[in-house]
Amino acid sequence: MMFFFGLIFLLLKLGAILGVLLLGVSYMVYIERKVLARLQIRLGPNRAGPFGLLQPIADAVKLLTKEDVAAAGTDRVVFYLAPSIAAATALLIFAVVPFGREITLAGRSIPLVIADLHVGLLYALGLSTLGVYAVAFGGWASNSKYSLLGGIRGVAQMISYELSLGLSLVPVVMMTGSFSLVDIVQAQDRYPFILVQPVAFVIFFASAIAEIKRIPFDLPEGENELVAGYHTEYSGMRFGLFFLGEYMTMVILGSLVAVFFLGGWRGPMAPPIVWFVIKVLGVAFAMIWIRATFPRLRYDQFMNLGWKVLVPVALVNIVVTGGVMLLLN
Repeated sequence: MMFFFGLIFLLLKLGAILGVLLLGVSYMVYIERKVLARLQIRLGPNRAGPFGLLQPIADAVKLLTKEDVAAAGTDRVVFYLAPSIAAATALLIFAVVPFGREITLAGRSIPLVIADLHVGLLYALGLSTLGVYAVAFGGWASNSKYSLLGGIRGVAQMISYELSLGLSLVPVVMMTGSFSLVDIVQAQDRYPFILVQPVAFVIFFASAIAEIKRIPFDLPEGENELVAGYHTEYSGMRFGLFFLGEYMTMVILGSLVAVFFLGGWRGPMAPPIVWFVIKVLGVAFAMIWIRATFPRLRYDQFMNLGWKVLVPVALVNIVVTGGVMLLLN
């Protein structure tokens, strides 16, 4: 009986989180378009519903009803599989993200995380790495030179920035003594780690933007060079799945920034989940602002930043953190 109730609670929690996450991602597109419009002195979406609030629903209907076309010569199985990988890997990462304290419901204590894994950090990094298969498969299977070049760029980008992304989190693990995301939030009960690890925060944040291929690191798409890069040949909802995965990863990486450096759900007065949402939206707003401000880097500048700046600085930061910890102990 206890197993049955536990399974019901888990399914309800999964359904609620999935629904909120998908709805939030849909309106993240709307928020980005409105914020970009404001920064660029224009209106943005304002036709579908009051203030354009129904625009995400209109976009979803449009994508679902558009013809799904595959160009001649494509590898159909891989071509159709690639978009689902982008969305699935982003969804699975959220399974280990804690977004609040435990709550009591029907006499049971329910943690506000789907799975508190002891290796949660490694799980999140591993799945974020798998997301590059969507880019590589989509670019290779499309039978298009533009798509293939976009896929190759995506793989090179992942190799460059995944290393700095992981190295930036080594000091966080050293200070926490655990790979569990819940333990990392608990370790920030006195102060958020951004105050003692600002270098790690900057490296992680820059690498996270490169991970989701957003301006100024959107070279796998590069519309002035590659039309649309790895998703040039996609249409309809398969095209939409790529962008669902991108914006979902944007929310997920915003959540990880909040967990690793901003104290997670911690904050005064307001409920914990409200603080968590505020921090995630703040990180997302910073990503949107950067997109509106900076131009795309050249490919050589992009690779130099990863290998010659972020990786060495991350390694030095690990050594300095270890030295300071030894001195304090």
